[in-house]
Amino acid sequence: MAKKRGEGGLIQAGEIPAIKTLARKFAPPTHAQLELVEVAATIREQPDAAERAFMARQLVLCTLPHTDPGNVPVWKRTSGNTALGIQPGVDLDTEKSIGYPYGSIPRLLLFWMTTEVQHTKNRDDITLIEKRTLYLGRSLDSFMREVGLNPDTGGGKRGDAKRLHNQMDRLFASRISFQETFEAGGLQGRERGTMEIAPDSELWWDPKRPKQGALWQSWIRLSEKFFNALVASPVPVDMRALRVLKRSPLALDLYAWVCYRAFVIVQKNQPPQFMAWELIRRQLGTDYRDPKNFKKKAQTALRKVASLYPGLNIGMAKGGFTIHATRLAVPPRVGGKLLGPQSYPR
Repeated sequence: MAKKRGEGGLIQAGEIPAIKTLARKFAPPTHAQLELVEVAATIREQPDAAERAFMARQLVLCTLPHTDPGNVPVWKRTSGNTALGIQPGVDLDTEKSIGYPYGSIPRLLLFWMTTEVQHTKNRDDITLIEKRTLYLGRSLDSFMREVGLNPDTGGGKRGDAKRLHNQMDRLFASRISFQETFEAGGLQGRERGTMEIAPDSELWWDPKRPKQGALWQSWIRLSEKFFNALVASPVPVDMRALRVLKRSPLALDLYAWVCYRAFVIVQKNQPPQFMAWELIRRQLGTDYRDPKNFKKKAQTALRKVASLYPGLNIGMAKGGFTIHATRLAVPPRVGGKLLGPQSYPR
């Protein structure tokens, strides 16, 4: 048997995996692990004390790639007979694609946009166009800081400000498409729909002096279709959970998916629901070509999500897992009084 020399003498090659396992087991926790434990404990103790964000299920989920897909004509995900895709915008100066929005930041921007329209949708003192116009200044700055990103970090390639500006440009110029195929009475049919995210916008920034506040002069105007989609199905999420999960696009997708499924389960008093690994991979994980790798990554992310959602129960089952919840991700609170799930507005 081959041998390798270690500091304490000769180690059998077959012992190396076991030693690595022990090293991981007894290694000091990372900053991310400590933050997860701390935030999970805070959410359990004060479930209703969070700043709420909102998400629109069909837009936060499924659409965006986790990593840059490169120069492909369209990015899509499928669920049954429905396909949901996104196409990038074009820079008319260079006559090239701006690129796909990908990763965590455009997902956080979608949470922010959905949250903002909840503040404007019922205002009687402004027009519909004004309701669809979002100003990126202090509200976006505050939101990004709340989830742990710093819009003032310098213009370096990996700085939060640089990545935020790049992903804003990509996301706001994109358009989302839906396609559904069906059969009825011996006939076959197809339904399509396309909507732009923000067809009108004015974005300013100074990459050398991010603290100057140029972003405060920026605005976007959501398309009417996109605005209506954000208004139609908002589900509340806990900002503290977003802060912990912000570095993992898959964890953010699963958290949003869990919050929506739990919302339905609580509102309709449903029993535990089964989800097959392959089905959820098609919805959320087509970036992962190896189903086993996706399952491993998803299980890790689901454990984090479950720790950040009191009242959520995720159980393993053959070919998938079950999900059940006894409360919403953020319990509703009216007039200082904590209400039960059935009291949340539908």
